[in-house]
Amino acid sequence: MKLKGAKIVTESLINEGVDTVFCYPGGSVLDIFDELYFVQDKIKQVVTCHEQGACHAADAYARISGKVGVVIATSGPGATNLVTGIANAYMDSVPLVAITGNVALSLLGRDSFQEVDIAGVTIPITKHNYIVKDINELGKIISDAFYIAKSGRPGPVLIDIPKNIQQAECEWEPIPVRQVTHRVPDFKKCQSAIDIINSSKKPLIYLGGGSISSEASKEVLEFAQKIDAPVACSMMGLGGFPASHPLYLGMIGMHGHANVAFTSQECDTLIAIGARFSDRVASDRVKFVKGKVVHIDIDNAEINKNVKTSAHIVGDIKTVLNTILPYINESKKPEWIERCQELKKTKVLKETTHSVSPREILRSISRQTPNDQIIATDVGQHQMWTAQTCSFEQPRTFVTSGGLGTMGFGMGAAIGAAIASKKRVVLVTGDGSFHMNFNEVVTAVVQKLPIAVFVFNNNTLGMVRQWQKLFYQRHFSNTTLNRPTNYEYLAKAFGADYLEINDNDEIDQKVKLAITCQKPVIVNCKIGIDDNVLPMIPSGKSAADIIMEMGD
Repeated sequence: MKLKGAKIVTESLINEGVDTVFCYPGGSVLDIFDELYFVQDKIKQVVTCHEQGACHAADAYARISGKVGVVIATSGPGATNLVTGIANAYMDSVPLVAITGNVALSLLGRDSFQEVDIAGVTIPITKHNYIVKDINELGKIISDAFYIAKSGRPGPVLIDIPKNIQQAECEWEPIPVRQVTHRVPDFKKCQSAIDIINSSKKPLIYLGGGSISSEASKEVLEFAQKIDAPVACSMMGLGGFPASHPLYLGMIGMHGHANVAFTSQECDTLIAIGARFSDRVASDRVKFVKGKVVHIDIDNAEINKNVKTSAHIVGDIKTVLNTILPYINESKKPEWIERCQELKKTKVLKETTHSVSPREILRSISRQTPNDQIIATDVGQHQMWTAQTCSFEQPRTFVTSGGLGTMGFGMGAAIGAAIASKKRVVLVTGDGSFHMNFNEVVTAVVQKLPIAVFVFNNNTLGMVRQWQKLFYQRHFSNTTLNRPTNYEYLAKAFGADYLEINDNDEIDQKVKLAITCQKPVIVNCKIGIDDNVLPMIPSGKSAADIIMEMGD
C-alpha cells in the first residue's frame, strides 16, 4: 500500500509493538503528529514540558518495561534538547529510539530556521543514527533502528526525518519484527573461566546492570548459590540479586558499602558479570582487586579495557550462565562466608544524628513499600543514600542515572517508570536536581500518576559541598543555593499535593501519607546541610584509603 512518510512512521511503530511515545510537537514533525492523531487508541502519547523530560521518561519506560523506549521531537532546539537524555541512555545501555524531524532536504546546510545536524551531534552518543534521504528507505530504517537498539549491548538509535520525507509517499508493507537471539559461546572459550571459578576458594561476584537487561537474575542466583559466592552489586546492578539473600553483601564502588571494599581486597577471584569496571567502581585500577578477575560481558570492547582479566567470556549473561552452569562445581565455603559476614558486621559506619535523617526517611520508605516498589532518583547525595539504604529485592525496581550522572533525570524518569509499570513510583531527589526539571511535575499531574516526590532539601548541592570540604579547603563556591522556592505553593500551582517533614518523629506518618496519595505529591524533607555520604573511596584511590568518618 502507498503511504506518506509520516504514516509509515506511525504504522512502523505499531508494527514494532510500540504502545507509548514520549514527545513534544514542533514545526518539523507536524506531519508525524498529524498521523499520531489518528492512532491515539493504539499509541499513548505523553507530551512533557521539555524534550529532555520526554527523553528521560522514554529511557525509564525502557528500563522498567524491558521494551524499546521511544521519544519524538522536532528539529533544531527540540532535537538538541534530547541530547542529554540520549547520552544518558547510551551510558547506561538503555534501548531507545529517538525520532527527530528536520527541515526539508533542499534546505539542509543552508542555516535554515530550526535546522541542526542532529545526526552529526549524536554520533558519539548513539549506537547508530540515520538521516533519511530516500522515502523508500524509511520503513527499513525504522525496523533496523529498533533491532539495533535492543540487540547486543542495548543503546540509543536516532532517526532524523526531513519534512519532505514525512510528506512524500511510497509503497510500504509491514516488516516482520526481528527478535534478538544470542549466540551460545564456544565452550572452549569458556574453559579457562570455568577452571578459575571451580578452583576459587574465596570468590566474589561483582554484579552489574547487564544482568538485569539480560533478564538473568534467576541464573545469577543459581550460580552464586552453586559456588557459595557472596554478591556485590554495582549501582546499576541493584535489584539484580535480592538484597535480603544471605549471600548479598551490598553495593560496590566509591560510595559502596565498606565491607564490600574490604571483601574485594581479600577475595582470590572477582567474577564480574554484566559490569564494566567504571572509574566509580575500580578507581585505582591496579589496586582494585588483588586476586584473579573473570569477566563475563556482552560487549567485547569492555574486556581488558579498564581492568586486566585472567579469563573472560563474551556473550549475553543469561545465555553464558546457562552454558557454563552444568560445568560449575557445586561447593561450600563456610570459612570464606563467615569472614565476609564478619566484615559485614564490623565495617559499619557511625551514624550521625540530625533532626531530619535522610537515611531514616529511606528506611521508612523501604519498610512501608512492597518488594516490587519502583524507586527513581536524581543525582547527588540522595542518590547514594538511596542506593546504600533501600532494599532492592527485584530487578527493574531502581531507576537512576549511573554512567552520565544526570541531575534533572529523576522527574522525567519517574513519569516513564509510572507509565510503564502502571504502579505508584517513589522519586527521591535533591533540591538542586529537582530545580533542574521540576516543570515535569505538571506532566505527572496531567497524566494522573501517583508519584511521591521526596525532595531532600538541604539548600545546597550536597555532593559538591562534600567534595569541597574534603578536597577544596571548605571553599563553598556557588554550592549554597539560597533559593526562596516555596515548595507548597509550587506543588499547589501545578495541582500536586504537598507534605513536609521537619523532624524524625514524623517520618513514618508522612511517608505513609505520601505513598498512599492518589496523585503526585511533593514531600519537602528539610535535611541538614552537612549530612555526608559515607563511606567514600576518593577518586583514583583504593579501599585502603576509604573514608569512614568526617566532620561537618
